[in-house]
Amino acid sequence: MNAKQVWQAALGELQLEIPKPSYDACMKHARLVSTHDNTYVIAVPSTFVKEWVEERLLRQIKRTLSSIVGQEAEVDVVVSEVTQRRKGLEVAASALGIEEQQGNGAGEPAPALNLELLEVAETYPNNGWKPNPKYTFAAFIVGSSNRLVHAAACAVAEKPAAAYNPLFIYGGVGLGKTHLLHAIAHDAIKRKYRALYVPSETFTNDLVNAIRERRTEEFRNRYRSIDVLLIDDIQFIAGKESTQEEFFHTFNTLHGANKQIVVSSDRHPKSIVTLEERLRSRFLWGLIADIQPPDFETRMAILRAKADSMGIGTPPDVLEYVARKVQSNIRELEGCLNRIVAYAGLRNRQLCLAVATEALSDILENQARRYITPAKVVEAVARYYQVDPRAMRGKHRARQIVIPRQVAMYLMREETDSSLLEIGRELGGRDHTTIIHGHEKIQSEIDVNGELRGQVLAIKEALYNNVKRA
Repeated sequence: MNAKQVWQAALGELQLEIPKPSYDACMKHARLVSTHDNTYVIAVPSTFVKEWVEERLLRQIKRTLSSIVGQEAEVDVVVSEVTQRRKGLEVAASALGIEEQQGNGAGEPAPALNLELLEVAETYPNNGWKPNPKYTFAAFIVGSSNRLVHAAACAVAEKPAAAYNPLFIYGGVGLGKTHLLHAIAHDAIKRKYRALYVPSETFTNDLVNAIRERRTEEFRNRYRSIDVLLIDDIQFIAGKESTQEEFFHTFNTLHGANKQIVVSSDRHPKSIVTLEERLRSRFLWGLIADIQPPDFETRMAILRAKADSMGIGTPPDVLEYVARKVQSNIRELEGCLNRIVAYAGLRNRQLCLAVATEALSDILENQARRYITPAKVVEAVARYYQVDPRAMRGKHRARQIVIPRQVAMYLMREETDSSLLEIGRELGGRDHTTIIHGHEKIQSEIDVNGELRGQVLAIKEALYNNVKRA
């Protein structure tokens, strides 16, 4: 296995281990530039990313590389040469009237002005932003779990504001929401429409900076003078009053001017508890399309496409094994295939089912637990007690709601790796002290209350059975 294959295998494992926002912001665009004396030199797009990786991810990257190559590996992080040449480009950029980007849509400062910016300045508006070249409709594998949302996205890209406006896409992590948003932008831009994609956190950060620096008019011009606005993870603006206020007026301005709005979320707008009602009602004006975890046939197609792109001949039984064992999302599917290929290469073994089983044994051991999310806990608890999940996330204080809510708090802490903040967010924005109290309350009760203990065990069993059947 050569250095490039080792790095690709490492990225596959890191993709499984690092939280998605951190991976997307810091590792997705990292590239291997050289190796020497078992040291891997990794280039990242900006000084900000370099410092973040060195401070928070370097140890994990070293550990992953070391486990793949079977000996201690070192990592040097450098800033891309393109960024280093920034000074020489500023004069040219100034002559073209291009300003430095304020954000790259990944929750971090932009990787500074570069050659790429000059190349796309005339084709792509909004300070040189352009969609991810890998995220196109051609690269999106369509199956029964995503056919409707894919068709809606294609229609919106072909004729913005003519079909579904707004288009609201919701579904779990790693199912292709971001891919579709970029694909819409690709096609819209080809048709000479001005498109802009940003995560909701970037929208919030841009607004905060604009208010602090007294540039609110510039901020509004940036977001309201385009043809297609695509906002990812809109659920994160819930509870942020100023951001919701600004987005509400941005929405009205664009919609009133017959411009397209596309947003994504991890849940239906009716389930985003602290979202303002006026925004929720506007999302319901258009099409609400959900994207489900891929079925077996779609998972097989995704794995075949991934294997083809890697240029490896993978036996059908290996692909089938991965497709049957990894059912949650596309990201984990591809990461597991990367791991198997690396495992076989490092041991000079032929790619076969036995090797695949060995390579994934430690990952699949705790797979069921990893698939249990706070949202699934709320659903299971609500189903068992026959209560409305919205009531559990709301402010109801009736005993028939409080007990299920506290049981959910207990199970989220015991059966998931979610933080107190994430649990509180799932239950309507409750603070960490409330979550701790609810957990301790149920924990002490089940020691003395056999009936409650039986209820909690029944819900746990239902949770794990649902995961196994999924």
